[in-house]
Amino acid sequence: MTDVEAPRRRPVRLGALAAALTATLAFLCCTGGAGAFFLTELGGDAAEQLTPASLECTGDFKVDVSGKMPRFSQYGERQLRNAAVIIQVGQQMKVPARGWVVAVATAMQESRLLNLANRTVAESRDVPHEGIGADHDSVGLFQQRASWGSVAQRMNPEYSSRKFYEKLLDVPDWERLPLTVAAQRVQISAFPDAYAKHEELASRIVDALAGGAARSALVAGQQLCDAAESGAIAASGWTAPIPGGVGSGFRTASRPGHNGVDIAAPKGTLIRVAATGRVLVSRCDPDRRGQLSCDADGWPGKGGCGWFVDVLHAQDIVTRYCHLVSRPRVAAGDTVEAGQVIGEVGSSGNSSGPHLHFEVHTDGDRSSRSAIDPVPFMRSKGAPLKSTG
Repeated sequence: MTDVEAPRRRPVRLGALAAALTATLAFLCCTGGAGAFFLTELGGDAAEQLTPASLECTGDFKVDVSGKMPRFSQYGERQLRNAAVIIQVGQQMKVPARGWVVAVATAMQESRLLNLANRTVAESRDVPHEGIGADHDSVGLFQQRASWGSVAQRMNPEYSSRKFYEKLLDVPDWERLPLTVAAQRVQISAFPDAYAKHEELASRIVDALAGGAARSALVAGQQLCDAAESGAIAASGWTAPIPGGVGSGFRTASRPGHNGVDIAAPKGTLIRVAATGRVLVSRCDPDRRGQLSCDADGWPGKGGCGWFVDVLHAQDIVTRYCHLVSRPRVAAGDTVEAGQVIGEVGSSGNSSGPHLHFEVHTDGDRSSRSAIDPVPFMRSKGAPLKSTG
């Protein structure tokens, strides 16, 4: 069966984010053979696959403040050493790794990870510093004002990091809040949405400095590597949409038009949004005959994604969830938090059995040309889909 190309859509950008069933998946259709997957309104050109870089998650998360720093094009050695101090203080205070990502992202926004003096605070220029700022009386990595301590204290990276974490830990349920919300509750910035754009790079910096720690999740009081599922959120801010292994992969030789992966699960299994973001689309996808018939199980060759949801995340990543059993629990325009239930597994649309078809797209583009393999992408976030192939 040949995919039909839909009109190209302009990218949408964020404004102003079970083994027993595996064998059955070989016969589930999203694409391939006579039952090729057909998302009637979201077709497009094939895109070159992008595999995000990642580090292995070691489990010890040791950080060496005085050792050799990794290389990042965006930041130099002294900035990464400051990030290492921020992480080390978090470790000493037994703050979960999610807090390290929040803290590093905050300092990226406030000071570009530089220990700044202030041109209006004369005393600050007499303290060792790495640049000059001019925001009120704010100084240091986190641009803390006078109420946070003396000038010398606030320009001490260990002290300023400790004060940030103390205030973060006082924020109710901070671990599950969007990063930009958690940071804003501490900083009370005039630009409350500014922190979100740093989350992905902050996660990579934490991974590089602390043994892949951004890929860990807090489960039963322990930081476990690659365990973000069933509501547990990795320090990166991501979680697997449902537990289970991938039985039908991304753009295989037999199914080159399969722009996502299929994860088998019983009908009614809860589907969780993979990361904080904004719902772009939540509706029934019409089948090949243009019929909106998603309230009944589909069949191979029917066409359409059934009930589906598209969500836009930070860094213009889009995730898609297809074949829901009934109308999704969210609507277009809703803000959703990582791990929030958005629907249940079903078999609506072009499908021959209950499963979740899951896609990841880049550049805010919902068409097939931007689709990437969800398996390495989610593994890099500490929320692996556990491919069985």
